Amino acid sequence: QVQLVESGGGSAQAGGSLKLSCVASGRTDRRYAMAWFRQRSGKEREFVAAIGWSGASTRIGDSVKGRFTISRVTATNTITLHMDFLEPEDTTEYYCAETFRESPSEDSENYTHWGQGTQVTVSS
Repeated sequence: QVQLVESGGGSAQAGGSLKLSCVASGRTDRRYAMAWFRQRSGKEREFVAAIGWSGASTRIGDSVKGRFTISRVTATNTITLHMDFLEPEDTTEYYCAETFRESPSEDSENYTHWGQGTQVTVSS
């Protein structure tokens, strides 16, 4: 059974940085893209960033483009969301997800496994 475990959430001041990591376990075939989503209060689930199975292909959501990047270490099945120039509007729970596709996708419907979430709080 696939398990996704997030870590690295916490607090930061506006303009600061945080890193979120997600480790996937339970599959023998690791050729799956992974992503980060978030859901701010009163809003729909929002795509943040995704990365293909090899790490060569990435997609970044419009609201975080230029501030967030995503990377992957295939040997350890770990993805990391690098968040820079944080804004108070980035405050929410962030979720790691895995899709059955090899290429990154911005559509949450393509993701079959989800982590429990990790909280990010940015103060002004």
